Amino acid sequence: MSGDRLTRLLSSLRGAERRSNPEVATVAPGLLRSARNDGWKGWWWIKTTAIVSAVLVIAAIGAIAAYVASLGPLPLDEARRTSVSVVDRQGKLLRAYAMADGRWRLPVDAQTQVDPRYLTQLIAYEDKRFWSHRGVDPWAIGRAALQLATHGQIVSGGSTITMQLARLMEPRRERSLSAKLRQMVRAIELERTLSKPQILDLYLALAPYGGNLEGIRAASIAYFGKEPKRLTLAESALLVAIPQSPERRRLDRHPATAQAARDRVLTRLVEDQVVSTEDAAQARAVPVARARKPMPVLAPHSADQATAVIKDKPVIRLTLDAGIQHALEALARDRAVALGPDISIGIVAVDNETGDVLAHVGSADYFDDRRAGQVDMTRAVRSPGSTLKPFIYGLAFEDGFVHPESLIDDRPVRYGAYAPENFDMTFQGTVPVRKALQLSLNVPAIELLDRVGPHRLASRLKQAGVGLVLPKDEAPGLAMGLGGVGVRLTDLVQLFSGVARLGSVVPLREIASDAKDERETLRLLDKVAAWQVGNVLLGTPPPDNAARNQIAFKTGTSYGYRDAWSVGFDGRMTIGVWVGRPDGAPVPGLIGRVAAAPVLFDAFARTGQLRAPLPKPPRGTLIAGNAQLPLPLRRFRPAGELVRAGGEQALKIQFPLNGSRIDALSQASTGALPVKVSGGVLPMTVMVNGLSAGEIDGRRQRLIAPPGPGFVRLTVMDAVGAAATVVVRIQ
Repeated sequence: MSGDRLTRLLSSLRGAERRSNPEVATVAPGLLRSARNDGWKGWWWIKTTAIVSAVLVIAAIGAIAAYVASLGPLPLDEARRTSVSVVDRQGKLLRAYAMADGRWRLPVDAQTQVDPRYLTQLIAYEDKRFWSHRGVDPWAIGRAALQLATHGQIVSGGSTITMQLARLMEPRRERSLSAKLRQMVRAIELERTLSKPQILDLYLALAPYGGNLEGIRAASIAYFGKEPKRLTLAESALLVAIPQSPERRRLDRHPATAQAARDRVLTRLVEDQVVSTEDAAQARAVPVARARKPMPVLAPHSADQATAVIKDKPVIRLTLDAGIQHALEALARDRAVALGPDISIGIVAVDNETGDVLAHVGSADYFDDRRAGQVDMTRAVRSPGSTLKPFIYGLAFEDGFVHPESLIDDRPVRYGAYAPENFDMTFQGTVPVRKALQLSLNVPAIELLDRVGPHRLASRLKQAGVGLVLPKDEAPGLAMGLGGVGVRLTDLVQLFSGVARLGSVVPLREIASDAKDERETLRLLDKVAAWQVGNVLLGTPPPDNAARNQIAFKTGTSYGYRDAWSVGFDGRMTIGVWVGRPDGAPVPGLIGRVAAAPVLFDAFARTGQLRAPLPKPPRGTLIAGNAQLPLPLRRFRPAGELVRAGGEQALKIQFPLNGSRIDALSQASTGALPVKVSGGVLPMTVMVNGLSAGEIDGRRQRLIAPPGPGFVRLTVMDAVGAAATVVVRIQ
């Protein structure tokens, strides 16, 4: 072959990619005729020339150091920039946010997030020697040059996956020998900088799939509605084909072209014995999708909150469970439609043991403007109705002046100008405390709150991490027991999960962290009182057609039918439900038991988890009927009855003082802790953490054995039912 003909061959190779060089159509056939005239010698000369030309090009890359230096550093930081993704506790995508320029580009890990069969097909089709070459494949370039010379057009490219990645990292419109040389240089740089798996991951994140879709995850979700972890053969072949001409093979614009390209990929895979003929035939029979699917938008309120808090992470992991979240979002949407066009629903589900939020439904429909869907009602401050009553009873149980089987009067009563009434405007007379809480009677709850003290209730709830919202310049009062304060659904769920945990509260967590969990456990109630509250609520009559004695729950209805609540728990999970209008307008007939409780029970059912039993009663729990209770516990006596007509002084514990700290070492010499009282009517009984420790003697004192370190509740009850309680800390 003459030097002039070799020059013409190289010129043809240089212009073949542009398809606009007419010389290709004349030179290549001429070379073929020459080869035929020269016989096998000419034919081998063409092959040798093509391969030598490819080798010379590759060798030239390493020789032009100045050119390499002029390229600058690899733009890896920009290439690694992705859409912000919010995932659940298992790594499942909840929501992704498009990049600033509108592109969808999701990070990908080929080893864990992509179907291995797709990877096999991609490498077999695009770059058979991907795992062995150093960025540039001489054999592929030689083959491409030979095919160009023999066919007069490009039959297959010589670009490796690494070279394609280099082109994606530095996109250029022109297709020239200079651009190809730049890709080769960059490919070698990439191979020296990154490992093969890293190169593959980066390619799978940047590969174009038409429109604003980049990367296999974005394409698989948009075209098939699923992650690329389990692709069918038809889907895999389609995703292999589209990046070669992403705009001309867009499924939403050119489905026929995309299908033809997919079938050509399948043919090649059969020829290369990557897939069987039968499997390929079945894949060809599958029609391609003709429209894009929306990107997932699960837990949108949680995702918005997380991205507002965390600014510098491309992937934010939440504690949510995508399966439970999806089920409860569907439940809220369906129930809201049934309740009315302006009604919204909020649902929060948490794991009792860890305090991790498993589901967070902020509204019935995030995209429904009429329901103010983008307002997160789980964090809105609303009136809680009767949902705080269990904590009033819990403090009463803790103080020891009442028991679930004690009798209490439900009768008209007045506190100054305030006269509480029951929801149905009737009175039940004398009822057990258990029934009073289960029926949510107002008067008994207010009487107990008057004895416990509104300030103490507010302080205890704040100690458990929940601050009640009071009107400006208002102090806690008796009305807070019936909903005269503001509270959030998330706060209520945190409190009720503390009851399920036998009195200890773990602050809720929604953003997962790999760091050590440093949340402090907070005190709500003592174990016995918390168990008693849970045991009572477990017997609350459930909604129609719901199973009894499986979920401990409480309902609430705010003044004016503005808010309906239901919060419940079993041994594993606590779920809270709010129903109402986001604008706070009243909804006639909106009652917690009717509107919210059925949603609560359906929510437990839709989690797909079996009901877990509540904890067993703690040691020292007094389980007895009313007749077996100590005399002072058989009937509750209001605070006004503590001072007798005969002039007896009110019962008071003089030592130890409430809230005091006692050094256990100081009691070691005597081996006993003195309890001294004044007032009251003998005989009197001392109780330590709910257990009897003997009677007060005639000098109105008693020596008791100091329990171990920690908080200790000391209660003294006299013969007429009066009681006094202090809480001290032994250290």
